[in-house]
Amino acid sequence: MQLVLTTQVDQSMEETFAGFDRRLFEYLLPPGAKLIRFDGSNEGDIVHLRLPIAGEWISRITASHRDERHCYFIDEGVKLPIGLKDWRHKHVVRKDGAGAAIVDDIHFSSGNAILDRLLYPVMYMAFAPRKRRYRTFFAQSDGAPA
Repeated sequence: MQLVLTTQVDQSMEETFAGFDRRLFEYLLPPGAKLIRFDGSNEGDIVHLRLPIAGEWISRITASHRDERHCYFIDEGVKLPIGLKDWRHKHVVRKDGAGAAIVDDIHFSSGNAILDRLLYPVMYMAFAPRKRRYRTFFAQSDGAPA
């Protein structure tokens, strides 16, 4: 199943992509979640989360790319929380006028098409708050939330 969310921010593509660091990932965490490890957003890096009910979530960055129009990195699940069997999240930052657009392009699967449809609203509710949080985080010139 695929979920795509796009958020406009008022920073350049370069500044926005550079902001995908440990501070941003900690800021985006849902209540009760903890960032255990954050190597970065380059190929081979690991991101490890501990979720309050669902358990461990470990992803590996499997690809990254930068050019003059867009930047991205892809994380794929290595160890996924309860209910997920497959995870691929492409984090894209592209030029958009004077600012940038952040695109969260998420592919997930429980291994069961019916369960995937039931998980979709849960995933949407988990990731939709990122739109506001991205705008708040990147509204500050130093990338620190207000």
